[in-house]
Amino acid sequence: MKLHLFLLPVFFCSIAFGQLDHRMSLEEQAQLPAYVALRASTPISTASITPPSSPVRTIAEWEELQGLTITWTTYTSMLREIVRAAKQECRVYIIVNSTNQQTQAINFFASGSVDTVNVSFVMQPYNSIWSRDYGMWSAYTNDVDTLISIDWIYNRPRPLDDVCHLAIANLLGTPLYQTTTAPWDLVNTGGNFMTDGFGTAFASNLILTDNTTAAGFGVQHTAAEIDTIMKHFMGINRYIKMNTLPYDQIHHIDMHMKLIDEETLVVGQYPPGIADGPQIEANLQYILANYNSVYGTPYKVIRVPMPDDNGQYPNSGGNYFTYANASFINKTLIVPVYNISSDTTALRIYRDALPGYKIVGINSNASIGALGALHCITKEIGTADPLLISHQPLHDTYDTANAYTVNALVQHRSGIATATLYYRTDTTQPYIAIPMISLSSQINHWGAQIPAQIAGTIIYYYVEAQSVSGKQQVRPLSAPAGYWKFEVLSTVAVKETGEHLFELLPAFPNPSKGITCIPINNFSTFDLNAGLYDATGRKVKNIFDGTLQTGERKLFVDTYDLSPGVYNIKIKTEKSVYTQKLIVR
Repeated sequence: MKLHLFLLPVFFCSIAFGQLDHRMSLEEQAQLPAYVALRASTPISTASITPPSSPVRTIAEWEELQGLTITWTTYTSMLREIVRAAKQECRVYIIVNSTNQQTQAINFFASGSVDTVNVSFVMQPYNSIWSRDYGMWSAYTNDVDTLISIDWIYNRPRPLDDVCHLAIANLLGTPLYQTTTAPWDLVNTGGNFMTDGFGTAFASNLILTDNTTAAGFGVQHTAAEIDTIMKHFMGINRYIKMNTLPYDQIHHIDMHMKLIDEETLVVGQYPPGIADGPQIEANLQYILANYNSVYGTPYKVIRVPMPDDNGQYPNSGGNYFTYANASFINKTLIVPVYNISSDTTALRIYRDALPGYKIVGINSNASIGALGALHCITKEIGTADPLLISHQPLHDTYDTANAYTVNALVQHRSGIATATLYYRTDTTQPYIAIPMISLSSQINHWGAQIPAQIAGTIIYYYVEAQSVSGKQQVRPLSAPAGYWKFEVLSTVAVKETGEHLFELLPAFPNPSKGITCIPINNFSTFDLNAGLYDATGRKVKNIFDGTLQTGERKLFVDTYDLSPGVYNIKIKTEKSVYTQKLIVR
């Protein structure tokens, strides 16, 4: 909803520069009908109000960025630390409302030894700090062609916030598309949206309730209509929606969940039965039972604690402490911390999951009482010249005889000149380069093979590509310091007695800490019991007890609450017993 600022009535000025909370205030609720009427009667901007004519791909947050935007108001100590980290990775665009405020910001930076190299100030009035929610989204036509910006109707009556993206889009010169006019009107908020960069997006059911008459924004859409709008404007062809949480008052999924690559979900975890824990667990199981990643395999899940606030959780008056509200800034991930003991655990979990990335903890106590942290007050801007690389990391294997095939999707608008696979088995030694070849069987796919290795070997690898125009890129983005890795295991699933009824494949991830997948190729239908046993033979987890149907099947076990050590997955049928080692870290 793009309003000419000089037409805004005086009563909206009362919330300008003053609305700091994520929630809609009582004052705003009272002003909402007048705001909707004003939106209906005010000319929109000249940006396109119909979908792009070309297919669209909305970027994932871990892709290459040219910039990051923040809004300079309140929580300035947090903002300064964000700038300190972000300016090393990309240009930081800071929205200010006056030259005086710009001067104040520069002086505040200087007092903390932060300069303004790689920082640009954008003069634009605003209402609040929550740029994630009202900022524009970066997308590309035809996967990797033209960078465009997408903007929704913001689900708050904050007219100044809702035009901030115009200043950024004009500065960058990107085409702007807006879901502001029927039949393409859509109310949404950035904290309730995440995507894998390949057409899958996640949201809470807030997206449904925000687009009903009862929400008060004058927009009415069915779920199917919402899906259609998101497909045409943002390239989302699978929109996964989950129940809202009882104690997350704003219902934004970025408060408890984060995608860190195409197949890995970082999900917050409360102690059993606490606060939003039961609903988070139900939502997670819904995802795992009904959806696979873009690679056609189950999502990997990493659990990160949802810590208490001096012994209190959101259901008993505590603040909504979360580590999921983190933001990628190229090779850096900024993570909210609260000066509590579990901060160290959360940072370690991210460092383990993202080798080579700089993991920066930023104290977020100032903002968390308003139901937001770092992801909520930052917004990424995609590069204007993307070189897209996507690869499903190889799993641990028992194969010591055959080479390991690495297949990667590689795209650039000028075409790909070369692609190279780098691998090593010793982190103290240089990488070995293997040229990748373009695969005729798959468009835009390149492949190479890592030679077979002996049992016990850990293989570290990454992919590099260069476009015809000379653009270079690596994946993971943190390579060569960062990498993917897999292990050639020394033991296999062992059948202790009876007939061979199925094939028990390597569980992954292994080592494990959280949701672990146990793949099975099943050749007949039969009853079985699957459990996880510790080194003494005591069953510590029941995995499955029932009838397993024929075909490829997957069992799941959550090891988050188990002590580190070696465990055994044991599967018992009427005639057979199979075991497989699982290491819990």
